[in-house]
Amino acid sequence: MSVLIYTELADGQYKKSSIEAINYGSKVAAQLGISSIVLAIGAASEADLAKAGNFGSTKVLHAADANLVAENIMAYSKVLIETAKSQNASVVVSAKSALADAVMARAAGALQAGLVGNVVELPDTTSGFKVKRSIFSGKAFAFTNITSDVKFLAIKKNVLALEEGTASAPVEKISVDTANLTESSKVTETIKATGTLSLPEADLVVSGGRGMKGPEHWQPLLDLAEALGAATACSKPVSDLDWRPHHEHVGQTGVKVSPNLYIACGISGAIQHLAGVNSSKVIVVINKDPEAPFFKAADYGIVGDVFDVLPKLTAAVKAM
Repeated sequence: MSVLIYTELADGQYKKSSIEAINYGSKVAAQLGISSIVLAIGAASEADLAKAGNFGSTKVLHAADANLVAENIMAYSKVLIETAKSQNASVVVSAKSALADAVMARAAGALQAGLVGNVVELPDTTSGFKVKRSIFSGKAFAFTNITSDVKFLAIKKNVLALEEGTASAPVEKISVDTANLTESSKVTETIKATGTLSLPEADLVVSGGRGMKGPEHWQPLLDLAEALGAATACSKPVSDLDWRPHHEHVGQTGVKVSPNLYIACGISGAIQHLAGVNSSKVIVVINKDPEAPFFKAADYGIVGDVFDVLPKLTAAVKAM
């Protein structure tokens, strides 16, 4: 038996969220006394894939034929299903993402497995298999007992501190026939959001709201993001007004982010926005209104005008 960890790649590297999944899945395997196996789909070097061993994996299975270049949900699902069967996986783990949600759901249905998403802790295996998950946009938790033979877990980001070692996992190439699936279901085009950093994978995010007063006043925020090496984001009203691109919209109906640091500039903190950022490790709020709701969710708050505060923060960062 094994714990199989479905991972996603970007430019030949494990995504940050997938590294967290490897770390989590390896700990589950240690709990159960079984092996931890990573499944990587797409182009990547053996050396980069072997880094899964740093986070506890005992082996990496790599599927990278021509039919798997594009993120085809039907093809990826079949690879996951066949690999779970061949490795006798009792638990399948992934990070929660748009792609993983679709792939894991199809695979879980095919394997008659129980699937739980937004998992926030290691499972309780003292009596059965009970997992804690986040519900109601992070405002509550639920406990779910999974009774199926195969269990699928989609973990929320930033649920465990990463523990990195120096081990290297052996990489084994695998092949799954997906030709018929890629004929019936084709990815005709992939359009990626422009920008230097991916919001869902960013460690640092600087975000602005209507308190920035207009697109022509955005430069102080951009200067701070550049100094920090951070991605930029915005609230929904800002994207609705076309002050910033829609792919920067963070919130319940936009991108969900889980950075180590989220800096909110001139954002009041509506519940829909909080739903998209509440997985951040540290939240810093800058707002001239001391009654802004966002301060209740913040780890640190600065009451002040963003146009006074941002240049000073940027200068301090550059001085460091």
